[in-house]
Amino acid sequence: MSLDPEREVSPSDSADHSADAESARTPEETSRILIGSQRDADQAPSKADQSNLAEDPILKPTVAESDSDSSANATTPTIDQQKNKNEAATDSAPPSADEAQAAPFPPPRTSRVSAELQAEIDEALGNVSLDELMAGQFSASTAASLEIESRHQATVVKIHRDNVFFSIGGPNEGVASIKQFKEPPQPGTSLEVIVVNFNVDEGLYELTIPGASISVSDWSDLNEGALIEVLVTGHNKGGLECEVNHIRGFIPASQISMYRVEDFSQFVNQKLQCIVTEANPDRRNLVLSHRTVLERENAEAREKLINELDVGQTHEGVVRKILPFGAFVDLGGVDGLVHISKLSWDRVNHPSDILQEGETISVKIDKIDKQTGKISLSYRDTMAHPWEGIETRYSTGSTASGVISRIADFGAFVRLESGVEGLIHISELAHHRVLRVTNVVEEGQEVEVKILSVDSESQRMSLSLKALHDAPVKSGAKDATENEEEISPPIIPKHQGPLKGGVNRPSGGEEFGLKW
Repeated sequence: MSLDPEREVSPSDSADHSADAESARTPEETSRILIGSQRDADQAPSKADQSNLAEDPILKPTVAESDSDSSANATTPTIDQQKNKNEAATDSAPPSADEAQAAPFPPPRTSRVSAELQAEIDEALGNVSLDELMAGQFSASTAASLEIESRHQATVVKIHRDNVFFSIGGPNEGVASIKQFKEPPQPGTSLEVIVVNFNVDEGLYELTIPGASISVSDWSDLNEGALIEVLVTGHNKGGLECEVNHIRGFIPASQISMYRVEDFSQFVNQKLQCIVTEANPDRRNLVLSHRTVLERENAEAREKLINELDVGQTHEGVVRKILPFGAFVDLGGVDGLVHISKLSWDRVNHPSDILQEGETISVKIDKIDKQTGKISLSYRDTMAHPWEGIETRYSTGSTASGVISRIADFGAFVRLESGVEGLIHISELAHHRVLRVTNVVEEGQEVEVKILSVDSESQRMSLSLKALHDAPVKSGAKDATENEEEISPPIIPKHQGPLKGGVNRPSGGEEFGLKW
């Protein structure tokens, strides 16, 4: 049967033609067709994947387009339609970029984001939605949420040239000058910062460190209480002349240091940190105080040192002032008192007999009151206790020499060495009866005594002066009378004449009508 190409093919003819073509295929061709169909079935997405992709709002249009294309391709084209399509594909130009981008493509196989990863993404975005970031709605103006002059804990991120960059939490970052630090901080260090300003162009906060000096550009930056750094250019009778960014200032003599300064020339050409006490742009008057800065540093050092000090520790200090009741010692920012009773193991008449102002000594902390900040010190406790091992140096029955240090009604005290005194009782002064101690010894006299007893716990020692002398031999009443001390006459004279009173004379009551 001959086919006319111009004759329209009916569906029945197409079916007969398909059946003839299938019957004419060899077994090998049929096997290849089945293998290709199996490959297409394996590459096609499963129903579960299609349902997951259809639920995704981002990929849903793609899936819909793929489904529509699949349904459109499901219809079998006729021979003329296939022929016309091939001719159009041959004659037409290659597709444009827009057409290629709009062409359907199989959806990618994506996995769901885990909850932990999603939490990290949200934290990195800083509670800002992805739509706002893509639309450009998140700008520097919305990030400037920190108040000016507010204090925050910031972490050092890095140091670049003269700038130190901080992370203030979330998307907020700031920068501070490295000149505000005595030593450059290490990355990762947490510091307290103060927000000064917000730079919209850079998107960074301008920060300052508490206690650091500010940069001065003009009079508007000079406010009372501000900390600035000035250069001392000269001095006069009243104080120091200084300058900050071509603005002249003055530091009174009483505000230079915590102590009186005699020589002002030592501060010339030096940079000092000062507190602005008065700033008047109209009168061009700028008054500064360096003493306030020193007092603040002293207070901080005092608080830190008091927390570090403990009872029983030994520290070196400088004697600052001597008073009749003791001496004040500077321990490096904290003053402590050494009472006169804690200066020496001996009796001290005045602290100046032991210490001198400006002398460096070692003291032991005796007591600390952290609420009031008072510290009691001891100078004698840094020396060996004189009564330690006293029994080996002064054994009972031995003799020792010393000086009469004090005289009392009951005896005399003898100083044997520094911090060691013994008592000679009045009964141990002489073999005869002693009415007054001064009749036998006097203060400052050197004597040799015999040790009767030693008590190291109570720090007492009994001495005897008569034990070193032999007792006199009693030859008679006359010799005994000569050894006795002369008895001084009584203060009240003896009564002369008859005694008054008795019952053998009238009482004088008769004059008043009394019968006695």
